[in-house]
Amino acid sequence: MTNTASDLIRRWLNGWSVARSLPEAEPVGSAGDGDGLRSECGQRSREAEVFALRADEEPESVSRLADVVAAAGQSTWLTVPTSHPDAVEALVTAAGLVVLQRSEWLMTTDLTTHPQHAPTEPYEREIRTEGPVTVVTLRTPSGEPAANGTIAVVGADAIADRIETYAAHQRRGLGSAVMSALAEAAVAQGARTGLLIASEEGQRLYSSLGWRHEADVLIARGPVAPADR
Repeated sequence: MTNTASDLIRRWLNGWSVARSLPEAEPVGSAGDGDGLRSECGQRSREAEVFALRADEEPESVSRLADVVAAAGQSTWLTVPTSHPDAVEALVTAAGLVVLQRSEWLMTTDLTTHPQHAPTEPYEREIRTEGPVTVVTLRTPSGEPAANGTIAVVGADAIADRIETYAAHQRRGLGSAVMSALAEAAVAQGARTGLLIASEEGQRLYSSLGWRHEADVLIARGPVAPADR
């Protein structure tokens, strides 16, 4: 992962924390800025998450973070943006972590040139903005939610999160319509660069809309506690 990608994950994390109303992440690991950043997530199976910042420049930093996660007294994830997922997987498994995902992508785009797609009939678009956060929901005529997504604006960045199309409404272009509405709302608030972490399922959609792959993202978690089995 390049220094540019390290900067991108910091910026993504700032916006992701805003989108989910989480406390500001804090440095963890070695002295100074730390090997990574730790976020309190507050979910039962994901109470905290550690984000690596220097995985490719200093592989030892991943080992140090993995040791921190392995020793944590709460359910903790380790998220590692990298250009070398195989090497990272070897490091985290050596520390006793369990790999959850190894093929997610950190992606960016120029929001000012984002394609625009209106929702197809009979879906209607609902847009709610509170401060820096906008939530877009596509609904059926009966009011049933069919697709939704969130975007948080921090300065000139906008971080897209929780993009979802419900199973009964997939393959109707609703994902593109949600992303278009989110991009339009973010630009109206002054954002220029979009950032997101894409699941394997979402990568094709985002790529078709012009989003660019910046780094692979591997996610692992600490050893499973007996209560979680």
